[in-house]
Amino acid sequence: MTELSISTAEGVFDAFVAGPPKGRPVLMLHGFPQTGLVWQRQIAVLAAHGYRVAAPDQRGYSPGARPERAEDYRMSVLVDDVVAITDELGWASFDLVGHDWGGAVAWWTAAANPGRVRTLTVVSTPHPRALATTLRTDQDQRERSRYMIDWRDTPATEERMLTNDASELRAAYAGKIPQASADAYVQHLSQPGALTAALNWYRAGRPDGAIGPIDVPTLYVWSTADSAFGEAAAQETGQWINGPYRFETLQGISHWVPEEAPETLNRLLLDHLQTHGEYGTTANRS
Repeated sequence: MTELSISTAEGVFDAFVAGPPKGRPVLMLHGFPQTGLVWQRQIAVLAAHGYRVAAPDQRGYSPGARPERAEDYRMSVLVDDVVAITDELGWASFDLVGHDWGGAVAWWTAAANPGRVRTLTVVSTPHPRALATTLRTDQDQRERSRYMIDWRDTPATEERMLTNDASELRAAYAGKIPQASADAYVQHLSQPGALTAALNWYRAGRPDGAIGPIDVPTLYVWSTADSAFGEAAAQETGQWINGPYRFETLQGISHWVPEEAPETLNRLLLDHLQTHGEYGTTANRS
């Protein structure tokens, strides 16, 4: 795994890359409060199987792509970043993987670019329309999502999260990820402006548009001990997939699936990728 700077019209994105340059492309999107490092176990396995993997630090997490205004973190802009990054990498089509906020971006990207996204894998985050439905109908999901509203306060949220050696930020990981990774995330988000940029994802407002069903082959992985997303939204997600769909439930695993259950996720991800086509084909989506 090496580090790469990817220059786009919107800024420079730092990324971890691995695997043979001509391998089948896979883009992996992290969430809050993490970086592309969250995928290190998946990157190693995919690269060993011949895939070319890139895991960028997304907008706000990369110092070279860190605008100050909250409106510069709208979903349409985040999707444009994915397109710009893959354009710069020379990937006409690619497999897309996302977790947490990266999962949300992945859903929207696959909906907007079905001709480029070969397969979709989303970990934890339900389809946006499924989440919207359960926020209206399910009290449990409304309670789980309350933090999204609380974190919009500024600068109170940043100050609270970073005080006492970032004790509140560290508590978010719930002891489910390696200590070295937690330290790396805290150090990264303690850079001037970094945490504000990451929280701007919550402050950018509603997406400027609507998302429909997903047509590409989709793997959705949800875990029963996820504190952010409940079973109602997870089950509802299947109503928004038109293409081949696989729903996997991980019993007793928290929100931090890529680091808490890496072997299981790696197995599911490899099987999903291998099931849906060889590199260079877009027709085989069944």
